[in-house]
Amino acid sequence: MGPVTGEPAAAGQEWTRNPEQGRPPEQGRPPEQGRPAELGRPPENTRLRVVIGEDSVLLLAGLVKLLEGAGFEVAATAGDASALIDIVERERPDLVIADVRMPPTFTDEGIRAALVIRDQWPGIAILVLSQYVEERYAADLLSANTSSVGYLLKDRVADVAEFLDALRRVAAGGTALDPEVVAQLLVRRGSDPLAALTQRERDVLALMAEGRSNTEIASSLVITDSAVSKHINSIFTKLGLHPGDQGHRRVLAVLRYLGAAPAP
Repeated sequence: MGPVTGEPAAAGQEWTRNPEQGRPPEQGRPPEQGRPAELGRPPENTRLRVVIGEDSVLLLAGLVKLLEGAGFEVAATAGDASALIDIVERERPDLVIADVRMPPTFTDEGIRAALVIRDQWPGIAILVLSQYVEERYAADLLSANTSSVGYLLKDRVADVAEFLDALRRVAAGGTALDPEVVAQLLVRRGSDPLAALTQRERDVLALMAEGRSNTEIASSLVITDSAVSKHINSIFTKLGLHPGDQGHRRVLAVLRYLGAAPAP
């Protein structure tokens, strides 16, 4: 295979980086190698390896150009779900970006491939892109593991800074949920388990569901970090999430918010 030109493959075809320009595929590496030990954004000098599953030639070309320009290494691309799984097995990237709908039926191949990747290689972060809000897909992704996962509408790619921030947050072990997805999940619920929360607490929890840190929540709501902490503690108390609960209370609160976890 010749040197990389920076152009992605046509839809349905595989594009991969020249092995001489990076790690030979057969060497592999543990999924967690190079990943930050603590939740947070990776160091600026960390060159994250990405595999993209997208059948739209134009969007794929745009993503490759955007990511390479932002310091990511696009290890390979795939135009269908089967090829995506094969490439991930070979490349073991830090992050996978996958379209929900991929060939041949353009229904749920992409999300099913993402779930397979989550199951077989849990150390690989996943960011799913969707043209429309499809709540059950977001719930499926979050049902087993809420770390290193994202679900964004394709429109968000246009906000380059926010999109890149979401990618880095997911790669660092965080969560990035599109505000529209969060809103639809909230509307979809019948009985509201969050009825006891104040409007401000709901605002804080919505931003938590987007993967925001306390500092980012404070900045967005124009309140102090201390006030955010008080609101979060109140949320935990009202949702019955106590310090001794199994799992991370912040994650459990988000799951409760999204309707993906049962009430106590």
